[in-house]
Amino acid sequence: MAVAAFPSCGARRLNARPWLHAVRASASASSPSPSASPLPPPSEIDALAAPLRSDSAAAVAPTPRSFFPKRGQTLELVCESLAFKGKGVCKVADTAFVVMCDRALPGERFLGRVSRKKGSYAEVTKLKTITPHWDAVEAPCQYASYCGGCKTQNLSYEAQVRAKEQQVRDLIVHVGSFSDKDPDFAAIFKPFVPCDLQFHYRNKMEFSFGAERWMPRDVSTSEGDQMESGYALGLHAPGFFDKVLHVNKCLLQTEATNKVLAVIQDSWRDPKLGLSPYNVHTHAGFLKHLMLRTGRDVNTSNPEVMVNFVTSRYEPNLLKPLVDKISAIPEVVSVMNNVNTSVGNTSVGEEEYTLYGKSTITEMLRGLTFQISANSFFQTNSHQAEVLYKLIEECAGLRGDGSEIVLDLFCGTGSIGLSLARRVRHVYGYEVVAEAISDARRNAKFNGIHNATFVQGDLNKISDSFGNDFPKPDVVISDPNRPGMHMKLIKHLLELQAPRIVYVSCNPSTMARDLDYLCHGLVEKGIRGCYRLRTLLNVILRLLSTKPRR
Repeated sequence: MAVAAFPSCGARRLNARPWLHAVRASASASSPSPSASPLPPPSEIDALAAPLRSDSAAAVAPTPRSFFPKRGQTLELVCESLAFKGKGVCKVADTAFVVMCDRALPGERFLGRVSRKKGSYAEVTKLKTITPHWDAVEAPCQYASYCGGCKTQNLSYEAQVRAKEQQVRDLIVHVGSFSDKDPDFAAIFKPFVPCDLQFHYRNKMEFSFGAERWMPRDVSTSEGDQMESGYALGLHAPGFFDKVLHVNKCLLQTEATNKVLAVIQDSWRDPKLGLSPYNVHTHAGFLKHLMLRTGRDVNTSNPEVMVNFVTSRYEPNLLKPLVDKISAIPEVVSVMNNVNTSVGNTSVGEEEYTLYGKSTITEMLRGLTFQISANSFFQTNSHQAEVLYKLIEECAGLRGDGSEIVLDLFCGTGSIGLSLARRVRHVYGYEVVAEAISDARRNAKFNGIHNATFVQGDLNKISDSFGNDFPKPDVVISDPNRPGMHMKLIKHLLELQAPRIVYVSCNPSTMARDLDYLCHGLVEKGIRGCYRLRTLLNVILRLLSTKPRR
């Protein structure tokens, strides 16, 4: 999360990409560093890797030999650091050629087979560990070696926090063009806020049904992936839409939802029920996805669970035996059925039906109660969201006299804006998803908040008239999805010149890029930056891993 203040338009533009010089310098270092390195977007990875090869030749003697890996070649490598999204960064011995390896951790020496070459760097598949990595711990989950959701689970949490901190720092310097030599940089870059809960923190998990069970391949041989007979319910194999790893328990979700998952796993494959998983190739079958959400009862604070079956058609009689079983679990207060007739892999249905109980569950944040529907967007870590929202309020620097206007961009169900509403004159929220706007309006009414207006609109396609419906804001809250903000919106914010912007991000790479534009501008397009970065706060919402693949 970053806070930018508006000093004066036309702030000095730094060199277009000074981070290349820093990369060259790091490549010429004589010893590997355990610090993490960022993985830039695909458009920038070539610019990163090329200097790693060429410039190190001038800095290190003797001159490294050239190296051009071939697919299938086996290399002995040492992982030096972690890139963004948890891939291990390695360099081929006696050269500066960069290779990336999934599931390789800092300090680990291993054998890897080149699986793909991307111009100026290569990807390898780990075959065998020779010596283990630093900060090793035993992964508590039996699926951690195969599931894509927790691939750094065998790295200590403290090491994960350090790696993530270094990744964000490097991205801010290399992509955002902020100098860590600046005397104010240390004051701007605040310590990370780790999460007290390392497991059972996710309030939402999505699983997929499959006609076959995927078994991981033996990377030490030429054998391909194996498919076992028998239906599967679990998470997708990394990189595949049609391979499902059967999962009986997930340590990321709550104990209550694991209880529900166990009951469903024990029942749904019974031939007497006549239930069939959807086949993504033949498009036949009934069960597509299973979504489990956890909230809290307003009066007792006890957990309440929503179960959402995503099916290819509406046949409630087929689901009734399962509904009867899971509705007997005390925590289950809602069973929903989203019907998705398309061949796509989405869990959002064209139609939605309530099969048991109520159509929403509730969660409490910052003294407010939020009603969450099956397809609502809500922070998946409720415990750490409480910490995050408190920091957002502090960074907004509100006077608290009810005189200020807040513009809440990418507002989702309105949770951030509503948490600020009682201290400001008015909140204006914008979001592209119609269902989320409906939820935001309902949550405002439910909490007795009347000074919040929520508008549906695509912030990636704003016109010149955007901004005519609200007064000039004192504070802008921007919480975009992973791709970050569109250039049209950035231009509008630079023209708007609100005194403060609080940028909340789940992707530090695109955040760094957007901060560069807001603070330094973009000379090539005649855009002048108007802001100064004041504070950079980092709240750990989840483990250093990719999003679980349903």
